[in-house]
Amino acid sequence: MNLTCPTFVTGETVCLPAISIPFYFSLRQSIFDGIPDTYVAIAAPVSTFWLMSLMFHCLDISNWRWLDKYRIHESEEVKSRNLVTPWEVARAVVFQNVTQILVGLMWLTESPEISVARCQSEMEGLGRTLVWVVRRLFGEGTGMKILELWGPEMTHWLYWWGIPAAQFLFAMFIFDTWQYFLHRLMHTSQYLYRNVHSVHHRLYVPYAFGALYNHPVEGFLLDTVGVAIAERLASFSMRQAIFFFVYSTGKAVDDHCGYKIPFDPFQWTSKNNSDYHDIHHQTIGFKSNFALPFFVHWDVILGTRMTREDIQERRQKIKTT
Repeated sequence: MNLTCPTFVTGETVCLPAISIPFYFSLRQSIFDGIPDTYVAIAAPVSTFWLMSLMFHCLDISNWRWLDKYRIHESEEVKSRNLVTPWEVARAVVFQNVTQILVGLMWLTESPEISVARCQSEMEGLGRTLVWVVRRLFGEGTGMKILELWGPEMTHWLYWWGIPAAQFLFAMFIFDTWQYFLHRLMHTSQYLYRNVHSVHHRLYVPYAFGALYNHPVEGFLLDTVGVAIAERLASFSMRQAIFFFVYSTGKAVDDHCGYKIPFDPFQWTSKNNSDYHDIHHQTIGFKSNFALPFFVHWDVILGTRMTREDIQERRQKIKTT
């Protein structure tokens, strides 16, 4: 389908030719008939958590020998070294799911009407902003030539791809920042660690269902509030929020899955992966690798990053002393 804006730059008028809608966008008011997108945004991350966790659980109990080379720990270690039972983990996760649902019902609001007219209006507004920016960056003459040659295509790319991608990266940065500093505080404060964060570290050997195994206060502050702040500051549409919630939840589950799988898309797109977070759950990495869930830049900048190579070097020094 094409959108046609009647009026790119002649005087103060923004002209846009026929603009095709990208594959990911739908003019339907609701993704699923009869179900508001707000309800999908609330249910989708919960469903993602349980489906992905169940998938990794099936791998855990499969006894497939080809998986052995990808396991970070032997399966028996989960039973012998963890200080919490799977049923206790499940109860805590259900409690956090209920909290997420209640917060979502209060926090999320229905999307504005999705229509051709709205898309046209927003693109025309973006086009006018682009005119203003290009003229001031390149001057009147050069700016006009750039706009005449590439103005419509630039507007189209910014509206459908550039701005949404920037919003998503910004939300990831905000969520990472929130989680890093709050997570680090929970380790440096003896009170917060002893009374709150130590619950999560009963999982000495992480597994998928344990991704949301936390003290209720931690689950609310670290995960629920953090993702809500990122969603609001990034000015997401409801469907962008759905994608962000699902991706964040999937990433959290994958980071605790207990497998180092090279063809796992979450792991080959980020250095902050299951192996990276597993180090944090071990005694040697307890004061390292606070970053969650997407990037490692705060650990690198603030000197709290630890790799498997660092662990080997430390052990080698101990042997030689």
